[in-house]
Amino acid sequence: MVMNDTERMKRWRLILGAESNGSFASMNGNEELALSEEQDLMDQALAAIYNRSEYGGFGSGRGAGNGPSNPQITRWLGDVRTLFEKDLVTVIQGDAMERCGLRQMVFEPELLENIEPDISLASTILMLKDQIPKRSKESVRAFIAKIVEEINKLLEADIRRAVTAAINRRNHSPIPSASAMDFPLTIRRNLKNYNPELGTIVPEHFYFFDRTTMAASRQWTVILDVDQSGSMGESVIYSSIMSCILASMASIRTHIVAFDTNVVDLTEKCEDPVDLLFGFQLGGGTNIERSVAYCEKFVENPSKTLFFLITDLEEGGNRAALLHRLRELKESGVTVVCLLAIADGGKPYYDTQMAERVAGLKIPCFACNPEMLPALLERAFKGQNLEAFRKEFEKRKK
Repeated sequence: MVMNDTERMKRWRLILGAESNGSFASMNGNEELALSEEQDLMDQALAAIYNRSEYGGFGSGRGAGNGPSNPQITRWLGDVRTLFEKDLVTVIQGDAMERCGLRQMVFEPELLENIEPDISLASTILMLKDQIPKRSKESVRAFIAKIVEEINKLLEADIRRAVTAAINRRNHSPIPSASAMDFPLTIRRNLKNYNPELGTIVPEHFYFFDRTTMAASRQWTVILDVDQSGSMGESVIYSSIMSCILASMASIRTHIVAFDTNVVDLTEKCEDPVDLLFGFQLGGGTNIERSVAYCEKFVENPSKTLFFLITDLEEGGNRAALLHRLRELKESGVTVVCLLAIADGGKPYYDTQMAERVAGLKIPCFACNPEMLPALLERAFKGQNLEAFRKEFEKRKK
């Protein structure tokens, strides 16, 4: 939509707030800009956060206090979700958390129900989960479950496809089974039978994978060693969901370990991603070397083990010992990958010096958006060059 000059001025007026009325009036022939009814509602919603002196904000100062919920906040949350696009809603909510004391108020059940699901907000809530009052625990859990459901829809089908495409797919069987069909081979072998009138391939022969060799594929082990320091909130959420998807597949053994200065084995919680997320204790220091040492006991067949170290590499423990352990894992035949972050956007913060030293061990180190996880898993299982994958991924981002 093309905006005229008046609409552009109104847009800037909304951005700059009521204090700019005088300037815009002088630019408009001393006539004050007349906002539409919807724009006036937008102005009040934004002023509640960014210009609290105009509309009074939501409370007194940054602290939210321990009193009952302020009904004005609930109305404001409804206004924001109605007036602005979804991506703007999440930005405004994030600012409200910081500026208006919503860190405590967000745990009121009736408020949480009106908040647009957002992964950064979810990671903040998980960081503060020990302060959640009893009356809000179910609402918080339901909110986290919404995030899990959205990410699961994004990743599950592709991760399952990637794993089944990479593991135990060389042997074929004459026994028909819809769930074991080798679609790529079936299509490739029947291309000659394309029917232009029907606009489709009419297969003469179908190809199926051999299920009898599944026992051999169970030798694969995936270990996710996840940094639970405060800066890794989003990565923790994605890692947890990926772990649960992998753990539900009979073809692989999955272990998930969380660490700060201590190490916690969360593998038993992999049946439910929400339970798994609540098992993390976001915040605290970091001892990566200790966690890698713990994970070594899960390595039974190095050539069929994938080890994902998900951390910003801000090591508070013994850096030389960490590099030594990673080198030994790599040289033993384990496929080692360091994910500095799993997140949708933004440049991740990490220890660049440590990343360079880990990369010097021929261990790929890079940030990965969630959509790339299935492709990464497939290449890792197939034993393909992950450094080439990293370079290809970095090139796409530019």
